[in-house]
Amino acid sequence: MRALSFDRDSLHAHYAAGGDPVAVLAEAHRRLAAAENPGVFIALTPLEAAQAAARALPPFDPAAFPLWGLPFAVKDNIDVAGLPTTAACPAFAYEPEVDAPVVARLKAAGAICLGKTNLDQFATGLNGLRTPYPAPRNALDPAIPPGGSSSGSAVAVAMGVASFALGTDTAGSGRVPAGLNNIVGLKPSLGAISTRGVVPACRTLDAVSVFALTVADAWAAFAAAAAHDPLDSFSRDRPAQGFGSAPERLRLGVPTPATRRFSGDAAQAASFEAALGRLASLGAEIVEVDFQPFYDCAALLYEGAWVAERLHAVAAFRAANPGALHPVTEQIVGGATTLSAVDAFDGVYRLAEARRVTAPILAGVDALAVPTFPAFHTVAELEADPIGPNSDFGTYTNFVNLLDLCGIAVPVDPRADGRPGSVTLLAAAGRDGLTASLAAALHGLCAPRLGATTAVAPPAPTAPAPLGPDEAEVLVVGAHMRGMALAPQMTAHGARFLRETATAPRYRLKALPGTPARPGLVRVAQTGGAQTGGADTGGAAIRAEVWAMPLDRIGPFLAGIPAPLGLGRVTLEDGGEVIGFLAEAAACETAQDITAHGGWRAWVAQDAAAVPA
Repeated sequence: MRALSFDRDSLHAHYAAGGDPVAVLAEAHRRLAAAENPGVFIALTPLEAAQAAARALPPFDPAAFPLWGLPFAVKDNIDVAGLPTTAACPAFAYEPEVDAPVVARLKAAGAICLGKTNLDQFATGLNGLRTPYPAPRNALDPAIPPGGSSSGSAVAVAMGVASFALGTDTAGSGRVPAGLNNIVGLKPSLGAISTRGVVPACRTLDAVSVFALTVADAWAAFAAAAAHDPLDSFSRDRPAQGFGSAPERLRLGVPTPATRRFSGDAAQAASFEAALGRLASLGAEIVEVDFQPFYDCAALLYEGAWVAERLHAVAAFRAANPGALHPVTEQIVGGATTLSAVDAFDGVYRLAEARRVTAPILAGVDALAVPTFPAFHTVAELEADPIGPNSDFGTYTNFVNLLDLCGIAVPVDPRADGRPGSVTLLAAAGRDGLTASLAAALHGLCAPRLGATTAVAPPAPTAPAPLGPDEAEVLVVGAHMRGMALAPQMTAHGARFLRETATAPRYRLKALPGTPARPGLVRVAQTGGAQTGGADTGGAAIRAEVWAMPLDRIGPFLAGIPAPLGLGRVTLEDGGEVIGFLAEAAACETAQDITAHGGWRAWVAQDAAAVPA
């Protein structure tokens, strides 16, 4: 047990062999105590309560519950029912009655909360030292900071105490701590994960992030957490999709040598150059771009509008509790008190210009690759100057949310001095799957150790074999998808998964009565008729999977499908057609319409993780 890695594959193999999550939780507490790092958690779930949650789990089924038995930690600006939310400010503390939606979804997927982790107060900082509690020690080297603001979450994962952890990311707080602790930090597209139940830093830029030992684990947590939240004004319909094998060829933008910034850290410069070689070996075409426009955009984050937004988040509390803020936090947010509405709008206009200037650069590449931060700074440097080194950490992170990019920090080969190497891959909103796929390939190629543990990065996912001459593609939209109740019928007929996709926006999805639960996909009518180019009325794109099935098994498979379902031609989002499940429209007239959820998985997950308003 003491040598067991807490990554998902290792834990699920342990559980499949009869292991008990009750014992795993006890081991997590033992590891935390043995580390003698008291600043990691602000509040722990009592071991007895966590073990009770483990005992209440349904039978082990990693397909239906992808996070089954995984211990996870939550940054203490995200609500967990029964534990105080402090945002690292004791005077601010309150005890929420319900979990934040993101926490509720993770629990519904089988994960068990270990507790609340330390942070730079009110998520204001990138170093992890701006806290009234003992600061967490970096998992690898106490001379360097843990990174912030999500310091405790990153350290808990890197030490092997938590399988994954939630952070938040406004200016880089989900990426800088990952790079400093040799782990993966996934910052999703803005709005993909609900920020309801999260203490805001900059409400318009905040994202809930995920730390994990592997890219696949970070993606599994992200996939479980991502969902549109109609009660969150900043939530967007950006489901987790597209993760798999890395593209064989893509254009990868990197700073020109003249616009790379390393703050005098030659080892960091060499590490980034080596990482670019690794990426090129994976088939990426390296395209050098002038990065000055991105630095100009990054400078906006601590000017005008967004400093004022940070003040807005704490203004009422600050006015009622003078002196309660950490001195550095007060220095930063207090600087907004002299700003005017004119200053705020000046920032908004300058951001619009920055987006205009960077748009053609982003359009010319598939993704960007940057150092996660320019240089390592020490705890001693930050104690002497709390602002300068902290700002330097944000060089390659501060512009990301302003430009609505997704990103993932991933460990690469260790530097020449033994410190961890890390690069961050960035792409346009909604392309989380692209960056994560490339990150998984890079992580597997470099095979560094996982955090501060002795385990090493797993091989990257590989693409499924192409469709064979004796196979046909079959589209499934419900209970036959991977991990769902009827998926064994697919494999029993020799089918194999090929890819995720979506239909064209021409369909409705209905929840059919009966057991097991299953949906019906119904084609909507067209106004004017298909032959005259008529428009679809009331249709939507529905998430689906494409499987390869032996031709000689399609007939027997179809024979076992009960009415009102059958096979027919379904149009995909790219305009192609494939054989897929369709339902008789008349039989679905009284069935519950679940089209708004975008797919069967989202409907099942929301039903399981319903959260009080």
